[in-house]
Amino acid sequence: MEAEQMKKALAALDKEVREPLQLLVGGGAAFVLAHHIPLSTSDIDAIPFKTKMTLAELDVHAKRVAAKLKLPPDWLNNYFATFTYSLPKDYGDRLVSIFKGKKLTALALGKEDLLVMKCFAGREKDIPHARLLLKKKIDLKTVSQHLHHCLEERLPKAQEALDFFYDLCEWQGVAI
Repeated sequence: MEAEQMKKALAALDKEVREPLQLLVGGGAAFVLAHHIPLSTSDIDAIPFKTKMTLAELDVHAKRVAAKLKLPPDWLNNYFATFTYSLPKDYGDRLVSIFKGKKLTALALGKEDLLVMKCFAGREKDIPHARLLLKKKIDLKTVSQHLHHCLEERLPKAQEALDFFYDLCEWQGVAI
C-alpha cells in the first residue's frame, strides 16, 4: 500500500466506526506514514489502543472497508502485536500521530520502538528495514539500554534481539 492508499483506507475506517477508536500502528505503515521512510508494504499493522473496541469488532469494520475500497481482507491486521511485549514502558512518549478523523485516531510507534521490535522479530526481511531506521536520527542509546534491560528481565528472545542490534550497528558502521 502506498501512503495515499493507507490514508484513504484510514479515512474510510473513520466513517465506518460508530464509537471513538484509537489505533496503535507499527510495521511498514509506521515507517511510511510517521517517519517518511519509503518501503513497500501490503497492509497496515494496527491494534486497538486505549479503547473499548476489541480486535474482533475492529476486524468486522476493516473487512467492510476492504470490500468498499477493493483492498485485501487483511489490509488492517494485528500481526505485529506478537512483538509488542518487547516495547519499552515509555514507548507512548514517542508515538507519532498519523491520522485524526472524527472517530478514528491512529498513532504510530517511534523509530526507536520500531527498531526494538525489528530486533525482536530478527528476520532476514527485517534487516533492510532496520538499516533504514539507522539512517534516520535515532537514539541508539535508548534502544541499547532497553535491549539490555530486556535481557536482565529474561524476556524471551532478548539475547537474539541484542545480537541482531549489535550486528546491525556493526554492518552499518554505527557507534552506540
